[in-house]
Amino acid sequence: MLRALVLDTDGVLLDSAGLHAAAWKRALDACLEAVPGEDQPPFDADAEYRRFVDGRSRYDGAAAFLSARGLRLPTGTPRDSPGSATIWAVAARKEQAFVDLLRDEGVSAFGDSRPALTALRAANVRCAAVSASRHARVLIRAAGLAGLLAVIVDGEDADRLGLAGKPDPALFLRAAALLGRHPQETAVAEDALAGVEAGRRGGFGRVVGVDRTELRRTAALLRDQGADLVVPDLTTLVRSVWGERG
Repeated sequence: MLRALVLDTDGVLLDSAGLHAAAWKRALDACLEAVPGEDQPPFDADAEYRRFVDGRSRYDGAAAFLSARGLRLPTGTPRDSPGSATIWAVAARKEQAFVDLLRDEGVSAFGDSRPALTALRAANVRCAAVSASRHARVLIRAAGLAGLLAVIVDGEDADRLGLAGKPDPALFLRAAALLGRHPQETAVAEDALAGVEAGRRGGFGRVVGVDRTELRRTAALLRDQGADLVVPDLTTLVRSVWGERG
């Protein structure tokens, strides 16, 4: 019996993944252009975003992408200003770009998020939202979803508690513990490959990939990463996992 659900925030509950991808492109393209003597193609905001940075903390995403491109930068410190000289500086530039985009464009919940969370509450399925982003809690509240979630675990919590980011399952395990549920009786809903891997590594009862892309372009990737089930939206997830109760 699955008695709880832990949901990723960006791309699952909130239509914010596109802003993150655009912010990463600004930061990483600027970094690639600053590499002396290198002819690096621009950051691919689709394939490379999903493979290296989606679902990860800013530092882990920057480090993974740069390593994949064979580029080595000093680590720096979390106090580094936005730039391209250190990994932390690249992460800070991404944060700055995201804040700018968020101010200009805003973000909203997907149309199915509220009905799905409402149905789960009626079915006595406790829900938590998880995100590596420091902005998640504020954005969830602004979207009007906080009252339907028993728990929110975000980047601020990760920093305060020293929790590793995805694909480590620490954030998901923290959410399940706060819900008062064992991982085996909890499902995970994720659109990021790193998040699906985290769900598998955490021993969760069901790992559900959420593919909201046109033509379901990431469904096969999510399955290959270990998703038990791939759905196009949260309404389908509720019906598929909890049946008539949803």
